[in-house]
This record gives sequence, C-alpha cells and structure tokens, in this order.
Amino acid sequence: MAAMMRVTGAWTGLLSDWLDQRGLPAIELRARLSRWAADDIVPLPVWSDLLSAGMALASDEPAPELAIGAMVQPRHVGVLGYLVLAADTLGEAMLAYQRYEKLFYGVGLAELTGLGDQIEMRWAKQTAELGQDGDGVAIAALITFMRNQVPDPPPPTLVSFAHPLSDSRRAAYEQFFQCPVQDNDSHIRVRFPLGYLQIRMPHADPGLKALLDRQAEALLRALPGSDDFDRALQQVLLRLLADGEATLERAASVMHLAPRTLQRRLAKHGLSWQQWLDRNREQLARQYLQDRGLGLSDIALLLGFSEQSAFNRAFRRWVGVSPGRYRRDAGGIHA
Repeated sequence: MAAMMRVTGAWTGLLSDWLDQRGLPAIELRARLSRWAADDIVPLPVWSDLLSAGMALASDEPAPELAIGAMVQPRHVGVLGYLVLAADTLGEAMLAYQRYEKLFYGVGLAELTGLGDQIEMRWAKQTAELGQDGDGVAIAALITFMRNQVPDPPPPTLVSFAHPLSDSRRAAYEQFFQCPVQDNDSHIRVRFPLGYLQIRMPHADPGLKALLDRQAEALLRALPGSDDFDRALQQVLLRLLADGEATLERAASVMHLAPRTLQRRLAKHGLSWQQWLDRNREQLARQYLQDRGLGLSDIALLLGFSEQSAFNRAFRRWVGVSPGRYRRDAGGIHA
C-alpha cells in the first residue's frame, strides 16, 4: 500500500485492547502506545513497529494479527466507523467505507467491483505496504466489523493477500474468515455474495447512538421550536453534508420539493438557505468538538467542507475563535 499511508491514533487502541484481553503487562509497548492520542496521525512505519512488538509477545501463535483485528470497535476507526454504521444496508456501508477510507489511511485505495453474483472489495498491491501483519489486522477488523452489525452474517466467499502465507498461517486465516484464502495475489481481496449488500444495518451500536443523539440535540439548538418538516430537513442535511452536497437544490430534490418551496419554508424562520446551513453547521461543530476521537479534518468532512482550512475559517466567523482554540480552551464544551 502507498508510501503516503498512515493510520489514525485511535487504531493503536486495537493493540492496547488486545494486550488487556491477554493480560499482558508489556510495559514498554504500553508506554509507546500511550504517546498517541485518538486524533493523532500515526506514520505507517510507527504502526508497523508497534504491531511487530505486540505480535512478538504471541510468537507461539500462527496468526495473532487476526485476534488483534477482531478487537475492533467503532471508536478504533473514528468517524469512518460512525459513517459506516449510519448506513441503511451493508452495501451502503461498503460504499461509505470506500468513499471515506482516506480519513483513516490518508489515501483512498479501495475498489468495489461486481463479478456476476459476487461483489469484491479490493486493494492493489503497492510499493510500500502495511505488510502481511498489518494487512491481516486490517482485513480481520473489516470482516469483524461487518459481522458485528448483523445476526448470522454470511461468510466471505474468498479472501486473498499479496504476501505468501505459511501453511499454518493459511489454516488460521481460513478458520477465522470461514472461506478459502489465497496468497501471492496482485490485490488484497474480500469477496461476498451479491445478496450480502441488501442486509439491513441495525443501528444498534451504543457509540453510534450517542453520536446521533448529540447530533439531534445540536440540531434542536440550531432551530428551536422546529416542526416535523424542519426536523426532516435537518436529517436530510446530515446525509448531504457527509456526501459534500449540502445545496438548496439537492436538499429540495431529496425532499421532493421545488427549491422555491423550500426557500419559503425557511423564510418562516427568517433565514436564507445559507443562514440555515451555517446555523446547523455551527451547532454540529460544537458537538463534534466534544469528541476527542474526531480530528479537525474529520469534523470538516462531516460538515461538508472540502478541506479543513475552509472549516477553520467558517468556525472562526461563527464563534470568533478557531476550532482548535475552542477545543483547547474549554474542552469543546461551551454554553
């Protein structure tokens, strides 16, 4: 995978949680892990070194990377996890992962390809990679994340890796993934039956529920006294922001309205579309800044800004200080 790759600081929590589960003191490794906050950017070589140090503690196991990846929770992948969990179906979740993978790795590499009655997510082999340990953790985490969302999920039909696998490692992989596993491939692949895409997501994750509850609270503060129509429009806004399409025309289209009709509804609050959008973005920004697991670039994307600098300018206009200063001064909690 590409040389410019990195991982988020929250990802190192996989290793900490695995150490806790195994009851391993690993004082030196834990000290190194503690240097990384959830919203830090961890260079890929640093993550690889940390992972190697952890796996050395389980050298008698053929594939400890699978157990590490199986520890995954939404908090380990930050905003990407919440965006995936907010999808209505596993197909939408896979598309969300593809769209926002760059938040996690710094680059977007995943491809989704239809193969008859199968769907394949794949990553091309690059000059600088995570290595088999890192790839194993990542794919184990991806499959575990999906398995945790639905009861009795079907297994993949194929998983493949770019590196060679020993016989014992392949056996451990096939037992974990419950499907054939290939190695020495041109791509890392995960293949599913096409029908897998239609499985409904339950929205049952406590972390997601907390985030959605905070969003609802923020939107209520943005437009006090709102009616059912206003609240429906606010929910539409959340999806449009994540898609980077928060325009009057797009919102009106989703709600099956003419743009002029939507403008008239907003005018009842004495607001133009831009004023309404800014008011909701400001309240959401205040809420997101309370979550230390969200970096400023994550928040910028959640709010539909093309880059963090645009978010910084807008927030300073709304609040009078930069988002970083706001978070430092009061822990992200203002009246």
